[in-house]
Amino acid sequence: MNTLSLADAVEKLPYVGPAYAKRLNKLGIITIEDLIFHFPFRYDDFSLISSINRIQPGETLTIRAKILEFRNEHTRNGKKIQKAVVADNSGSTEIIWFNQPYLSKVLRVGETYQFSGKADWFGRKIVFVSPEYEKTLISNIQSPTSDSLHTGRLVPVYPETYGISSKWLRSRIKAALQIFGEKIEEFLPPEIVKKNNLLSEQEAIRLIHFPENKSQAELSRKRLSFDELFLIQLAGRLRKKDWQKKFSGYQFKIFPAETKKFVDSLPFKLTAAQEKVWSEISADLERKEPMNRLLQGDVGSGKTVVAAIAIYNAFLNNFSSVFMAPTEILATQHYQTLTNFFSPFKIKVELVTSSHRQLNPTEDKSPKIIVGTHALLFKKPPEKVGFIVIDEQQRFGVEQRAQLLKESSEEKIPHLLTMTATPIPRTVALTIFGDLDLSFLNEMPKGRLVVKTWVVPPFKREDAYRWIRKLVKGTSQQAFIICPLIEESETLATSRAAKSEYQQLSEKIFPDLKLGLLHGRMNTTEKDQVIDDFRRGKLDILVSTPVVEVGIDIPKATIMMIEAADRFGLAQLHQLRGRVGRNKIESFCLLFTENSDPKAIKRIKFMESKNIGMELAEIDLRLRGPGEIYGTKQHGFPDLKIASFADLDLIEQTRKAADSLLATDFSLLQNTNSPLNKKLKKYKIIQEISN
Repeated sequence: MNTLSLADAVEKLPYVGPAYAKRLNKLGIITIEDLIFHFPFRYDDFSLISSINRIQPGETLTIRAKILEFRNEHTRNGKKIQKAVVADNSGSTEIIWFNQPYLSKVLRVGETYQFSGKADWFGRKIVFVSPEYEKTLISNIQSPTSDSLHTGRLVPVYPETYGISSKWLRSRIKAALQIFGEKIEEFLPPEIVKKNNLLSEQEAIRLIHFPENKSQAELSRKRLSFDELFLIQLAGRLRKKDWQKKFSGYQFKIFPAETKKFVDSLPFKLTAAQEKVWSEISADLERKEPMNRLLQGDVGSGKTVVAAIAIYNAFLNNFSSVFMAPTEILATQHYQTLTNFFSPFKIKVELVTSSHRQLNPTEDKSPKIIVGTHALLFKKPPEKVGFIVIDEQQRFGVEQRAQLLKESSEEKIPHLLTMTATPIPRTVALTIFGDLDLSFLNEMPKGRLVVKTWVVPPFKREDAYRWIRKLVKGTSQQAFIICPLIEESETLATSRAAKSEYQQLSEKIFPDLKLGLLHGRMNTTEKDQVIDDFRRGKLDILVSTPVVEVGIDIPKATIMMIEAADRFGLAQLHQLRGRVGRNKIESFCLLFTENSDPKAIKRIKFMESKNIGMELAEIDLRLRGPGEIYGTKQHGFPDLKIASFADLDLIEQTRKAADSLLATDFSLLQNTNSPLNKKLKKYKIIQEISN
């Protein structure tokens, strides 16, 4: 056993073997270390110890008792019930389980066990219902044993998979810690551990699995969350340093007079925020190091305009630019916008999508402006690309940025500007995108009307339909009606589905209006046709799933009606609301919900008073956590095992710690044998940078 190491395959642990290892792989557990770092997501509190005569209905507790009787019974409808009579020195009680006949071979009459669970009424008796059980080797019934694993304590509950229960995981993790607990290395410098009042790594790992109380569980979670966020912060800063050291870019000359002419030709005046962001970008373009900047701003804040100013300066420097978007719909819209911007200057913009595949002949050496989808990354780029814009950054992660570098010239790489309209609190953005410089557009163009938003009670639905008809019928105004599902679901019976709602609205509510249907299962041609019909005014109302959240620009749409609004994050509701109010006509957003929970209503009512996406994202972050706000499964966002992006204070704490380390003790990262360096390698951070 002493020959084993943390890096060995998990199947080498006693009582694991190949069959269980295969199941563990589905949980991302490959090595023994992975098993030890498989953290519980909650605890069952079985720490209340009671004698049988003091059991109260509704309590969750633990008793220690001898089994006096065990029998299997059948109900009238054929179900099997297992009943046991157990006793301690104070009295006896009954325990019942449902459909677990194998227990008669596991639990033996005359032997003593600990039982943990909830006491409740069963008929006219107080009984234990389906408790956890654990054999004890000590015959004394007076008090539960202190070394119990599944009962009589805070019991960890883990992410599971088929054939792998939390009970099995507890026993294997305990065995692994007994063998390897002393081999877990401390990777943080002692100054950081002391300054931030953290447990040691060894103690945190032991207590996250088997805490004696809630305070220990919380302290261990804080330490391990700190680790995770600290490594993300550090990784971002190291990538940034590596980018600046390894790559050189094209040093642009900025043309103030020509830039002013371009800006003056626009049909609107730049906001102060746009001017500030342009000054940040122009300073980047004048440097030898390639720009690597993220621009965050609400829908309609003018990100594309700022990018266009940079594209124009690239053109004046005789460099081509590439503008990438996540969908063909959005790419086409950017193409149309940029064409309008540049046509007065006789600069041609080209579109490269699945429908427009070919670039101009290669003999044409003049600088180009090319708009397309992210698929452009994997095509041969035009010559002398000096500037690249990527829209909707959250769909474009570190791996794809690495691909971009591989596709670029070996000597120099283009300046890179990535953009997102997804509202992300500033502190979180600085963490997730630590390898990028950040700019924020926090101001809307003058004259942009605020979309009036109301949470509409169910009894006003018919009034809302009549009001929509009044605004839409016989006018140029149009409406969106958003449903969370494509088709009806038994498990989500209260949520309206786009297909059935489209049919209902077309036949019974708005038979005199022209309706269209849009959802994610339609092919690209069908989607484009529906959107084109809506844009041209051939449809009055578009019934859709949230597929319209990004990239649909319908200037005459003035009404956004959202069904089951409580099922969406505030940031997503804000994105959907951004589909209307894109001209100078007063626009409205109606939020419907069948949920009567006051907390759910209170949350979505923030939409009535808040119009800044970043503020809404921060509210949602604190109320719901980050998962449904940012789509953490998307490429640009790291998966968190134990930390939370909602913990803004800890994020700030780890940011300061990472900055302090880089400023004072960079030698730890240069020493390939340091525990910190090993930790970074474990998470493939150092390899990613060196590649």
